[in-house]
Amino acid sequence: MPPDTTIERAISDIVLIVDDIPENLSFLHDALDESGYTVLVATNGESALQRARQSLPNVILLDALMPGMDGFEVARRLKADFATQHIPIVFMTGLTETEHVVAAFAAGGADYVTKPIRPAEVLARIAAHMQNARQMKQARTALDAFGQATVAVRATDGKLVWQTPLSRKLLKDYFTCGEDETPPRLLAWIAEAETARRNGREPPALLLADGSRRLLASFHDQTGDQEWLVVLREENDASAIESLIAAFRLTQREAEVLYWVTLGKTSKDIGDILGSSPRTVNKHLEHVFEKLGVETRTAAANLALGRMRGA
Repeated sequence: MPPDTTIERAISDIVLIVDDIPENLSFLHDALDESGYTVLVATNGESALQRARQSLPNVILLDALMPGMDGFEVARRLKADFATQHIPIVFMTGLTETEHVVAAFAAGGADYVTKPIRPAEVLARIAAHMQNARQMKQARTALDAFGQATVAVRATDGKLVWQTPLSRKLLKDYFTCGEDETPPRLLAWIAEAETARRNGREPPALLLADGSRRLLASFHDQTGDQEWLVVLREENDASAIESLIAAFRLTQREAEVLYWVTLGKTSKDIGDILGSSPRTVNKHLEHVFEKLGVETRTAAANLALGRMRGA
């Protein structure tokens, strides 16, 4: 028997309606309920914030003008809260002046509909935002499940939009900024890496070095919402060398030499580090070139870096 898609959607797709006028709540509640959504309601700003955090709805329909805390302030607080900042907000307003529309988007609104409300229009807007929210939720769930250290940074203002548990830990270990703030060093790396990509160059991998530990970063993609997805990876000397041994069947000393080549060290530098002569280092490099099928230090370094980044 095929699954009941209406029941499935009612379980997963939640809409929170925020309006201080009972008639509006009843009108919208019935239209959304008949379309298979799970509908929650709030009649003021404080209860809206509480319900949003408790239930994490897929979309919020928010009245712009309410007594006490208005919709614009509610939206700003929702977007300032890491738990709710990803939820699309559709403003409901009778205000069509440009400054009010601008205020709605400035407060974090994703869309708006004008009063008197037309159910068909509201349903169409919700369906579009619901699909995007569902896809983003699935992507985040998959990244969490596979232990990916991934963060999303909004391109327009550098705001940290979301992060997986592992990335939260890495950012906490390496930086001293607030838990839900984008570290300035990460913002600088994004700008540097994006400039390199626009100029056809390979973006830098190193984000931060801390003794023998390094935090590496790479672009995953840019979403339709203009958010940079950045993958973080922690690396240390020992783990990098082990990955080169496994990838290219190198000896311990050959892997050590190759590793330091990837960091731009000369044969003399490597000799000083390993307690060998430059001549011995070059001899190890000859074996490395043969095993990797390359002829230059640059080619060997690029091949090794590509393998380490994918490890």
